[in-house]
Amino acid sequence: MSDKITGLICAIPQERVDLKAALDHQETVDIGGLDFDRGRLDGHDVVLAEAGIGKVNTAVVATLLASRFGVDLLAFSGVAGGLDPTLHIGDLVIADRAVQHDCGVIEDDKLEPYQAGHVPFFNPTDQLGYPIDATLLTKVKARLADLTFPPLAAEAGGEGGEAQIAYGPILAGDQYIHCETTRERLHRTFEAKAVAMEGGAMAQVAERFGLPWLEIRALSDLAGADSRFDFSRFVDAVAERSATVIRRILPVL
Repeated sequence: MSDKITGLICAIPQERVDLKAALDHQETVDIGGLDFDRGRLDGHDVVLAEAGIGKVNTAVVATLLASRFGVDLLAFSGVAGGLDPTLHIGDLVIADRAVQHDCGVIEDDKLEPYQAGHVPFFNPTDQLGYPIDATLLTKVKARLADLTFPPLAAEAGGEGGEAQIAYGPILAGDQYIHCETTRERLHRTFEAKAVAMEGGAMAQVAERFGLPWLEIRALSDLAGADSRFDFSRFVDAVAERSATVIRRILPVL
């Protein structure tokens, strides 16, 4: 059994509830009003924390997990809005790259995306986003190759088919996307699969500390005109799927 420690981050209670229920709990450490639950999840050492929504909250928790708890990997488990029109509520997306879509340079009333923490005329970089470790991604894909989910119930947003597990960029920004035009622009600009509010910040912290990272999202809405209504109706059912994926891949982390 590996003695590595995985730091698990969720943003909201609905994303955390299934992981907390399965945790063989050892202790809770309070730092700044945030609860960090140490324990074993299916025999693996983890520290589980609910960060709250947004990039700053996530960066705080990721930094504490790395510096105070000495985790060996950071993983985000939660829900997101779909950008790729081929995906549906209940499908899962695993990031091969995390990108902060709201960072860049504004000129002529238009945002030109750029790497967080950089501007092209001061500290330029060719990097945009944070790629997942290639070896880790290969292990995850192999581990999930035979994982299937039953069709999501219609009342939970299901459309009758088995859930897909897709791999691709996941965006992060401190905005809740409730706009078809923006959804289409983000998908077109970044060729991204999903959008949320946290993963890019976690990946930035992970890079700073030299840690591998994972972002796993189940789609609770499609980031369009009905997204705020869909999120409220479907978040509980789909968040469980993200937790299931986390538990499935823990042995290869």
